[in-house]
Amino acid sequence: MSKRDFYDILGVSQSASQEEIKKAYRKQAIQYHPDKNPGDSSAESKFKEAAEAYEILSNVDKRARYDRYGHAGLGGAAGGGSGGFGGGMSMEDIFENFGDVFGSAFGGGFGGFGGFGGSRQRGRRVNKGSNLRVKVTMSLKDIAHGVNKKIKVNKYIACDSCSGNGAKDSSSFSNCSTCHGTGQVTKVTNTILGQMQTASVCHSCGGEGKIITHKCTKCHGEGIVKDTEVISLDIPGGVAEGMQLSVSGKGNAARRGGINGDLIVLIQEEKHPDLIRDGNELMYGLYLNFAEAAIGATVEIPTVDSKVKIKIEPGTQPGKLLRLRGKGLPDVNGYGKGDLLVNINVWVPKNLTKDEKKQVEQLSNSENFRPQPSADDKNFYERMKNFFE
Repeated sequence: MSKRDFYDILGVSQSASQEEIKKAYRKQAIQYHPDKNPGDSSAESKFKEAAEAYEILSNVDKRARYDRYGHAGLGGAAGGGSGGFGGGMSMEDIFENFGDVFGSAFGGGFGGFGGFGGSRQRGRRVNKGSNLRVKVTMSLKDIAHGVNKKIKVNKYIACDSCSGNGAKDSSSFSNCSTCHGTGQVTKVTNTILGQMQTASVCHSCGGEGKIITHKCTKCHGEGIVKDTEVISLDIPGGVAEGMQLSVSGKGNAARRGGINGDLIVLIQEEKHPDLIRDGNELMYGLYLNFAEAAIGATVEIPTVDSKVKIKIEPGTQPGKLLRLRGKGLPDVNGYGKGDLLVNINVWVPKNLTKDEKKQVEQLSNSENFRPQPSADDKNFYERMKNFFE
C-alpha cells in the first residue's frame, strides 16, 4: 500500500512555511498523543504518521528531495521491514527528536501525561548512534526494474555479551552519586533578579543516571563492538544518480543502548554502452547506411533488457526521431514509464572503390537523387539566409 502524501497528513499546502508546518504538526500530535488516547492503536498510528511527515518537511534538504522525488527519494516507497527503506519511527525517536516542538503543552516535557512520555525522566539523555554512508552502483537494467542488493557494512553493533549495556552483569550498576539517578544536576545561582535555577546533564554519568561498577570484558563498558552486517536493500525502480535513500536504524549502534543511527545510501549509475539517459527517457543513436535509408530496412536496436527490431521506412532522412513508447525508465513515484528515442543518422562512406564511385556518379545524375527539401526545410533556409544578411 502506498504512503499518504506528507502535506496531506499535516493538512498544509506544498508552499507552507516552516512555521505553518510546525503548528500543524503540534496540533495533530497533541490530538493523537498516546497518553490522551490510551489503548487506541489508530491514534498511535496517526501520531507516528504525523511525526514522520514533520521529520521530513521540517528539514530543508529532506523536504527538497521529497518535493522532487516523492517518498522514493527518502526511501519511503520501497516498503518497510528490517532492511527496507522507510522503516518508520519509534516512540522514543519522536520524544527524543521533537520534544521541543511542544513547549509546555504537556506540563514541561513532551508527553507529561505519564504514558509514553511520562516514562522518560526529564534531562535523561538517550544515546544515538552515528549515521553511515555507502555508495551503491546500479545498471540501467537495475534502475528499470528496481533491485534487491545485499551489501556488507562494517559498523558498530550492540555487544552480544552484555546486550549493549556495557556492564558485566545486572548487578554491575549503581545509581550515580552526583545526580542520584536522575541524569541531571540542578544549579541555583543568585542574580540581581533573585535566585535562578538551571538544570543540565550530569557530567558524571553522562545523563544515564547510573554508573557501571564492573564493565563488560568484551566491549570494555562501551556496549558496542566493531563487526560486519549484511544488509538487504530494496531499491525502487527509477532512482537516479546522486539520489540518497535512508535505511532507518541500520547505522552504528549507540553506546550503552539507545537509538541506532541510519544508513544513508547514495545511488551511483553505471553508464550504458549504447543508451543515454535523459530523465525517464532513453536515447539511442542509430546509424544507417545509404541503402538502408533509401530503400528501407529492418534493424535491431538495444533496450535495457534485450534487443528489439524496428522497421525503417524508405526515404528516411538523417535527424528523424523514432519514439518507442514505454521502453524508457519508470518514474520513481510510479507515474508511468518514459520512452526510448531513436535518432537516425546516415553514414556517408569515406573510402570508395573505382566501381563504387562510378555507380554513385551514375546515381547522382538521377532526378530522384537530387535534394528535395520540404516546405519546412525551405522556410528554415530562408530564415537562415535573412539572419546572416
